[in-house]
This record gives sequence, C-alpha cells and structure tokens, in this order.
Amino acid sequence: MKQIDVLLADDEKDFVEVLSRRMRTRGFKVNIAFDGQEAIEYIKERIPDVLLLDMKMPRKNGIDVLRWLNTKKIELPALVLTGYSSVTEEEEAWKLGVFDILRKPPEMDILSKAVKEAYIKKGTVRK
Repeated sequence: MKQIDVLLADDEKDFVEVLSRRMRTRGFKVNIAFDGQEAIEYIKERIPDVLLLDMKMPRKNGIDVLRWLNTKKIELPALVLTGYSSVTEEEEAWKLGVFDILRKPPEMDILSKAVKEAYIKKGTVRK
C-alpha cells in the first residue's frame, strides 16, 4: 500500500505534535492545519487521501469544513477526532458524510485501521 497522505486539522498544538509523530512512525505522511480555515486552504491546493478533523476549532470548526467539502463536491474521507462534542454535532457530521467519529485521544491501532479503511473506501468510490 502506498504511503497514505493525511491532513490533520486540530487546534491543540501539543496533541497535534504527538499524534503526527506517532502516525509518521506508522508510515503515514502527515500534514497539519491548526484550524478549519487552514484545512480548507490546504485542500484548495492539494487534496490529501484522508482528513482527520477536530470538531471544535477556531475560525471554522469541523462541521464548517465538512459542509465546505460537500458544497465543493470534494470526495475526501474525513474522520472526526473529538474530545467533546454534542449529539447534535455528531448527527450533523454523520449527515455530512463523515467516515467515522473517534474519541480523543484515539487508540493508535484503531486510528490507523480507520485511516486505512477510509483510504481504501476512497479508492472504491472514486469515479
């Protein structure tokens, strides 16, 4: 399997540093955005294979990014990583087509498996 290109969008800098390092040691290519607007700007330039998205971020939150992806008709599998979110937010994320919702901090085996499954699904749904 090729190296999966992941965009990690989260405003918690310490969490991002640790998670990105751990993902890189597992063979993922990880790029970072520290809020939803940065994630959108990144995606405008280069679409990653998988998006890891925090629910609560400044400027644009996870739901805003998912809505933007849908508006632009960008098929990008997204996994939400959240420490705390409401049932309403999670229901909205599911309606917007999120691949999965994982609790922070994610267990690395579960996260790795979810990213790989999202990547494989992307390849099968691409037209």
